[in-house]
Amino acid sequence: MRFVNCNQENVTRLLREMKSRAKETDRQVSAIVGAILEDVQENGDEAVRRYERKFSGAYSDPFEVPEEELKKAFDLADERFKRAISNAASNIREYHEKQIVEGYEINRKNGAVVGQVVRGLDRIGIYVPCGTAAYPSTVLMNAIPAKLAGVGEIIMLTPPEVQEKANGTFGLSANPGILAAAYVAGVDRVFLAGGAQAIGAMAYGTEIIPAVDKIVGPGNIYVATAKKLVYGTVDIDMIAGPSEILIIADGTANPRFIAADLLSQAEHDPMSAAILLTTNREVAEKTLKQLEEQAAKLERYEIVSQSLENYGLILICASEDEMIDIANRIAPEHLEIMTADPMAVLPGIRNAGSVFCGSYSPEPLGDYYSGTNHVLPTMGTARFASPLGVHSFIKKMSYTFYTKEALEECREDVIAISEKEGLTAHGRAVSIRFENYLDGGMAARGGNEK
Repeated sequence: MRFVNCNQENVTRLLREMKSRAKETDRQVSAIVGAILEDVQENGDEAVRRYERKFSGAYSDPFEVPEEELKKAFDLADERFKRAISNAASNIREYHEKQIVEGYEINRKNGAVVGQVVRGLDRIGIYVPCGTAAYPSTVLMNAIPAKLAGVGEIIMLTPPEVQEKANGTFGLSANPGILAAAYVAGVDRVFLAGGAQAIGAMAYGTEIIPAVDKIVGPGNIYVATAKKLVYGTVDIDMIAGPSEILIIADGTANPRFIAADLLSQAEHDPMSAAILLTTNREVAEKTLKQLEEQAAKLERYEIVSQSLENYGLILICASEDEMIDIANRIAPEHLEIMTADPMAVLPGIRNAGSVFCGSYSPEPLGDYYSGTNHVLPTMGTARFASPLGVHSFIKKMSYTFYTKEALEECREDVIAISEKEGLTAHGRAVSIRFENYLDGGMAARGGNEK
């Protein structure tokens, strides 16, 4: 892991390296995914089955997991896991309930009314990967805010797993932990399909898998590319990049804690970024030593090593203000503040996906348990984007009601603006309502007079 002093050249290099991880999607991948999506759009379930056989060697017919299997998976889970996901779900629900918004109405003189209605989306789809690792937390983080938003139906797609049955035969099902989380979070329907074909099925709909309005959830480069290509047909949560963590630390920070937290994100992917900004050289040196010692004991040592070598950095800064400034310029997905008074630093942070304050607030709390959402903007997009939340699953609709008297009072203003824009038919749509004319002997006065 590199160890450098803070200067303009090193900061510029750091920002450039962070952005370089968000290279354009490989053209070959885009071509492969594009062909899969077109096939699924045209051939539906038959195409999905074909790609499942090709990529995973298995397919499920029917695709849908029976509803009772979700409760069964929860009931059969060990008590420790059941307690953990139930408590996590409660925290997530409590946090996101505060995000619920309602519509409003403004009543003006002469009977004019304007307002806004908030509606949950009709149907959303959650993609939950299941390869080298399964992600029950992803189910909770996506489904619970959607439920609170009033989404009509939540479906989930996840790759099938081969499981041995009691009679010695084998069948296909979803990962039991994922199914248990789906039960706790209130997912309505679960289907077995993975990869770009699953994204296509949710975007276009098949004979079995219904089309959705929005697709959320993580995935590999093929899933991410598929989401990017179907955007516009459906909405998506975001095009996520590799994980990243940035830690601000002063001389009071514990190097063992810092190293452990950096490694918690470095283990995700060789493209993950782990950065420490500190004003204390001794903390930096001890953290570097701790990284070496702790990394050697990790199961995902090879991934961690590549991540730290590629995008790991310890930057020695001159002051707390300099650390804050650099953090805001990077706009990291995860930001930890390990200083003597972390809550005093927080007001200076403008750009970050999620902030963890103090030595006993490690980032995995947000991943699994505290209630804040772990679906976060990456690659510097925290400058303008927000974490997933209830707002991600609603749409807002405005409405207007004017009486004749209210329209008459403002008609000259509307006509004046339309003339300035050269759109005179707009103004005519107002003025015509105040013209008397004969049509078949009946006087027309523009409809509802009230």
